[in-house]
Amino acid sequence: MSIREIISDGSRLLLIALTIIQIAPVKINPWSSLARLIRIAIYGDVSKRLDAIAAKLDSHINMDDRRTADGHRARVLHFNNELLRDISHTKEEFIEVLAEIDLYEKYCREHPDYPNNRAVLAIENIRDIYKERLQKHDFLQEGSKETKL
Repeated sequence: MSIREIISDGSRLLLIALTIIQIAPVKINPWSSLARLIRIAIYGDVSKRLDAIAAKLDSHINMDDRRTADGHRARVLHFNNELLRDISHTKEEFIEVLAEIDLYEKYCREHPDYPNNRAVLAIENIRDIYKERLQKHDFLQEGSKETKL
């Protein structure tokens, strides 16, 4: 028996043994393990780079979400300032700012570390004035030139 025959027969025997082990209800999966090792050898650096890119993308998404929340808060505070200066608003404008408040509060609930205390009283004031206007039916009418309440 030559070395070539020994290697050839050994390779066949190893192939058959690995296949039997893979099929058998044993927790050892040599083909899966071998494939995983090959995948790691080939794509190891790519996988690390993708993880780094994903982390960077998550950071950008979080920053964008925070900017969006800042924008909602700014619009709420601006609207409240107009109310404090007795600038009248239509019912539709109140509904729009209430939608901004909903989005802002949703973000605050989902991100408890986000500083929310700057808008709490403004939101409360807007809701109180909206309730008052609903009861009195005295929203600014579309096309009206009125600027005082």
